Amino acid sequence: MRLKHRFKIWKNHFLLLFGIGVSNVGDWIYLISLNLIVLDMTGSPLAVSALYILKPLAALFTNAWAGSVIDRLNKRNLMIILDIIRAILIASLPFFSSIWSMYVVVFLINMASSMFIPTSMTYITKLTPSEQRKRFNSLRSLIESGGFLIGPAIAGILFLIGTPILAIYMNALALFLSGFVTLLLPNLEKQTFTKTMDEKISLELLKNDWKIVIKFSHRYFYITLIYFLFSCMMVMATAVDSLEAAFAKKVLSLSDSEYGFLVSIAGVGIVVGAIVNTIFAKKLATSLLIGLGSLNVSVGYIIYAFSNSFFIAALGFFILSFSLSFANTGFHTFYQNNIPVEVMGRVGSIYGLIKAFLIIITTVIFGIMSQFISIKFIVITGTLIMLLITMMLCLFSLQPSKKKYYLTMTADSTEINNI
Repeated sequence: MRLKHRFKIWKNHFLLLFGIGVSNVGDWIYLISLNLIVLDMTGSPLAVSALYILKPLAALFTNAWAGSVIDRLNKRNLMIILDIIRAILIASLPFFSSIWSMYVVVFLINMASSMFIPTSMTYITKLTPSEQRKRFNSLRSLIESGGFLIGPAIAGILFLIGTPILAIYMNALALFLSGFVTLLLPNLEKQTFTKTMDEKISLELLKNDWKIVIKFSHRYFYITLIYFLFSCMMVMATAVDSLEAAFAKKVLSLSDSEYGFLVSIAGVGIVVGAIVNTIFAKKLATSLLIGLGSLNVSVGYIIYAFSNSFFIAALGFFILSFSLSFANTGFHTFYQNNIPVEVMGRVGSIYGLIKAFLIIITTVIFGIMSQFISIKFIVITGTLIMLLITMMLCLFSLQPSKKKYYLTMTADSTEINNI
């Protein structure tokens, strides 16, 4: 009976990971294809850059209310609906001849993605027993890292036999397949769905939900602190990455092929790190994965920022990408074990809103400053700030007195309704 139960859990995990993998590969195909389509339409690199601003901008417009919807709806059904919506919108992109119309559709796609992320995180947490979450998260990192390599490779093959538009349709098909796979997963909230549909979404309800998240953050300050520091690391990484191409070309004087090879080395680092992480994650403490994993990410960035040759930059790229899988696995496990599923949609969405705001502000500041100050100085400054953040994160996560936060559920779900 126990063996049958374990088989059922891992069958569901396999389906979930398969759906995540298909969707992730499709996302890379879509990203590369869309960049080429917009570049062909406009001939402007700035028009392509605008696509990257739409993602955090969509999060600003979505996350303020999305969590209230997510926590009150059936997560599995919502994931299926969001997959279908994104598939239809992506399939419609080739029919638009105006760049502004395409921006609107891409914005709507990103809004759906902003809802999908906290929805899937909540569903994964409900589906996965706490003792298996670290293992599942390490496998998820492996699947996503595989998408980093497989997605662009498939896109390249599709470009050889067709056009970027064919690749766009393949991504839409991948999302339909992801939605179908999700349909095969267990419906964990049959009763919850009918009970919560009676609640109408209103400004008063949104206001109360924000109060719940604020009170939760105060009551469980340590959980909020770890989440905030990890998010700040990712914000700084995004801002530094926005100057990556300019740094490689203008500071390191790399050719296009050398820069492409540098990015490939990062891809290898992600895959190797994910494989090692999958093998050893269960034996490593979650606090070590978050603390040392994040610190090593910033060390990789530091090596890259101070590099003066291709080989040193490649070493930095490999270290940071190798370490990222460990840091993400630790963070996701910490998040799932400490944020009760009853408020996970609201907490994840509102925290994501703050993160998106910080990404936009920091990236814009770095971009403007790079016009007036040397790119190398800006990149070094950004990586030093990241190092300081991850040192604090490592210090706080490895405190012996906080060990309980990495072993069991600390936030009491029975208290949530009383917050």
